[in-house]
Amino acid sequence: MNLSQIFIQRRVGTCLLAAGLLIVGSIAYGLLPIASLPQVDFPTIQISSSLPGASAETMAISVATPLENQLSTISGVSQMTSTSSSGRTSITMQFDLNRDINGAAQDVQAAISAASGQLPKDLPAAPEFHKSNPAEATILTLALTSDRIPTTELDHYAEDIIAQQVSQMNGVGLVDYHGPQRPAIRIQLDPDKVAARGLTLEDIRSAVGVQTVNQPKGQLAGNGRTTVLDATDQIMDVPAFRSMVVAYKNGSPIRAEDLGTVVSAPEDVNQAAWLQDTRSVMLDVHKMAGSNVLDTIEGIKAKLPQMEAGLPAGIKLSVVADRSGMIRSSVNDVKVTILITIGLVVLVIFSFLRNLWATIIPAATIPLSLIGTFAVMYLAGYSLDNLSLMGLTIAVGFVVDDAIVVIENVMRHVEDGKSTFEAALEGSREVGFTIVSMTVSLVAVFIPILLMNGIVGRLFREFAVTISVAIMISGLVSLTVTPMMCAWLIKHDHDRPHGALFRWSEVFFEKCAAGYGRTLDVVLRNRFAILIVAVATMAVTGWLYVSIQKGFIPQQDTGWVQGQAQAATDITFADMSTKMQALAHVVMDDPAVDNVAYWINPSPSASVGQLQINLKPIGTRSPAPAVLARLRAATAGLEGLTVGLQVRQDVQIGGRSSASQYQYTLQDPDTAELDKWAVTMTKVLKGLPEIQDVISDKQKAATSLTLDIDRSTASRLGVSVSQIDQTLYDSFGQRQVATMYTQVSQYHVVMELAPQFALSPEALSHLYVKSSTTGKLVPLSMLGSLRTGVLPVSINHQGSMPATTISFNLRPGSALSDAVTAIKAAEMSAGMPAAVIGTFQGTAQAFQDSLRSQPWLILAAVVAVYIVLGVLYESAIHPLTIISTLPSAGLGALLALKLANLDLSIMGMIGIILLIGIVKKNAIMMIDFALDAERTQNLAPHDAIRQACMLRFRPIMMTTLSALFGAIPLALGTGPGSELRVPLGIAIVGGLVVSQVLTLFTTPVIYLAFDSLRGRAARGPSRLQAAIKGAPL
Repeated sequence: MNLSQIFIQRRVGTCLLAAGLLIVGSIAYGLLPIASLPQVDFPTIQISSSLPGASAETMAISVATPLENQLSTISGVSQMTSTSSSGRTSITMQFDLNRDINGAAQDVQAAISAASGQLPKDLPAAPEFHKSNPAEATILTLALTSDRIPTTELDHYAEDIIAQQVSQMNGVGLVDYHGPQRPAIRIQLDPDKVAARGLTLEDIRSAVGVQTVNQPKGQLAGNGRTTVLDATDQIMDVPAFRSMVVAYKNGSPIRAEDLGTVVSAPEDVNQAAWLQDTRSVMLDVHKMAGSNVLDTIEGIKAKLPQMEAGLPAGIKLSVVADRSGMIRSSVNDVKVTILITIGLVVLVIFSFLRNLWATIIPAATIPLSLIGTFAVMYLAGYSLDNLSLMGLTIAVGFVVDDAIVVIENVMRHVEDGKSTFEAALEGSREVGFTIVSMTVSLVAVFIPILLMNGIVGRLFREFAVTISVAIMISGLVSLTVTPMMCAWLIKHDHDRPHGALFRWSEVFFEKCAAGYGRTLDVVLRNRFAILIVAVATMAVTGWLYVSIQKGFIPQQDTGWVQGQAQAATDITFADMSTKMQALAHVVMDDPAVDNVAYWINPSPSASVGQLQINLKPIGTRSPAPAVLARLRAATAGLEGLTVGLQVRQDVQIGGRSSASQYQYTLQDPDTAELDKWAVTMTKVLKGLPEIQDVISDKQKAATSLTLDIDRSTASRLGVSVSQIDQTLYDSFGQRQVATMYTQVSQYHVVMELAPQFALSPEALSHLYVKSSTTGKLVPLSMLGSLRTGVLPVSINHQGSMPATTISFNLRPGSALSDAVTAIKAAEMSAGMPAAVIGTFQGTAQAFQDSLRSQPWLILAAVVAVYIVLGVLYESAIHPLTIISTLPSAGLGALLALKLANLDLSIMGMIGIILLIGIVKKNAIMMIDFALDAERTQNLAPHDAIRQACMLRFRPIMMTTLSALFGAIPLALGTGPGSELRVPLGIAIVGGLVVSQVLTLFTTPVIYLAFDSLRGRAARGPSRLQAAIKGAPL
């Protein structure tokens, strides 16, 4: 049965089907979202809780641990990390990629509720949680700045107005804040004035708490109407709080202003953000899953003038960072690469066929296959991104292969004198099985990728599906549309004289074919030597795979550098602010820097500052690695700061942020032993030549002042330990003592000592506690003695164990495999005890997982191809002949990557897997014709394979050169996103060149070798049967 015959005879219907495919695909193209990389959803939930004034140790013990104990019972958790710092605990839970995030959120809510009874009673609010996706980078950063408006007012407009409007726009997921300055009313007390009136700080706190409330009042119902009751129970402004009566003495009121000052100030005075040199409040905008990044950003930017017009005069709303330019440039660059690839492939076809219609017909396969693929991408929820478009770029060289095989065979029959109609019928019938074999076996290569788990599987699933769909459509088009076009469009001009170009090229191709024939004859006479070459190729390929440097996802130049600066743990907020401003000035002096935003948060520590450095467009500056090298040298001389810099990537792996790109974590239940080895391993890692920017998140313990309570004295004087704690908390903890409710938001009232009483330990001598037995004030100094010491400023857990993470970057010329090997060797040589567990996290952990799976991935691809070919050929031998071509492709790919000084990254590995599908086509075309010649012409295997090689020489060269020219634009890429495309292109180009040279000769030799083995195996049973029967052998 000839499937093509139906479509050849029904050309109108065939054309209409093709037109329908183009229309549907074109509509789908306009509906596809645009992104930098495919959507990768890491089901992640972040839980946070605050207790102002609490130490990191208190937060870890009383908040983090009870929550972790309950959260650890949830199923499907792949990683749980926590950071506890002064007044804050943050827990990040990453779930298995297949875990439903909504179901996980319900489990987290239940775990928080179960832990609530074990949490401190004076938590201002229950722990909060929100869903997040660390793989999603910020798409837009906005900043509100002003030279004259207070930062608390800036925060009000940022959080309560701008953020709310942005959150409601199409495509927006999450909005984060940097440097929030949430308005609050701060009651700053003079302890001497409080004590002079016979009061304690606890008396003041209790009075403030009952003076401003917001509770239900009910309603009246009578006389046919309902009346709602209300009362002026809330105090909402500074004057009212100043005049608030907190106690009476001798019948006279004692007001808040009599005991200190009441001011409007930020709720937390130990955090701030700057844009360049100006204080600001910044908003990071994240996109919603599945939304179009460019449409989302453009929609927000279109509304910005309207938003800014609604702000008071003096407030400026500006765009700090905008990912749309980089994403648009990288996607457009891939589109241009596709067009260049199409042009090169069409040029290859014309060079071989030298006929306009014979060139147009296979070229028509390209738009049909690519545009038809857009429809499937839309139905699958995919996007136009670097990987999917890269897949289509590679597919250009694939999709014409089937059409080339068809039209080359049809043209051969036309040149033999047959009519175009007969040639189309006969030519398509002869290669129908070849097309099916090539298409199905090529798609089979991607089956292991489609079934892969983890980040790599999620990232490249879209890539694999895109190429597979394009290949399947091209196979279908080649069996339907291509034969129809051949029958009706190719002119029978056998007797028409050809031009000089045709005659010259024909002589050239005939000489090439003749040269190949002579070389092939020599090879077939020396088959044993060629078999040795084939075996040697396998051995060298294996050696290269073991010895080549290996990496993960190539580092992209996103134009966005993030940094972290660490200072001494006992530094004040004011001094840290000064150091961060000095650091920003150094960074801004670099000519590649567009702007710098930076901020200080209490978490993980007030001694840690964060930077967001936005670089100028790629064409106007040095590459990001060169910029980082300059910034690293410029910031190295800053006294008192340790700075780590890294280029922010489109895909972030892992839930813990770090100063450098890669993470190595130590865990130990014994915190003293952990601290010791964290210092030791940090020092050891700093000495490794493979890595740089080695920074530990284990900060030196800060100076602490401990009140050793004399419990006997306290009990005798009628003072409880709780009273002492409450007094200290009231004095120095920025304690939230009341809440003000408005129509827009909620604001807190914070009580503390006046700033001049929080400068030294002498402040404690001004504090008093009321005796529960006598009612008199007892000086705090009578209840114990002060002792200086140290306490941690932050405590990190992984799982439920204390952990320290050491982050690092790679030195130029080093690969991630070198760093991992060096660190594990250093771990062994340092003699780290078994109780201390060292593991890689984030990107480094994902690299290790992918490295372990790489050989299995290649083996799975080979086995999948073998099974498919075995089913198609109904043979166990012929698939082995076809698969024997693969080592040469691997050899070429690995050699090319080594010569280009590139490591074997995931992109290079994908290139090798693609080569498995490409290079076997040559063998399929040879073996199909050889088997047909043996069946129909009764040729001996030697004559059949030689004839097949000669007949298929031209289409083999055409298909290989098409794939080669399809990969060259990727290998030579220089634009945005080229870091991903270049390794893929170089691997394919190298593999195709080497495999083409070798397989033209090794395939026929191996075919004959397997045929000889098959003959011997067949004769063996015959001889055995003859011996049993007593017949002569």
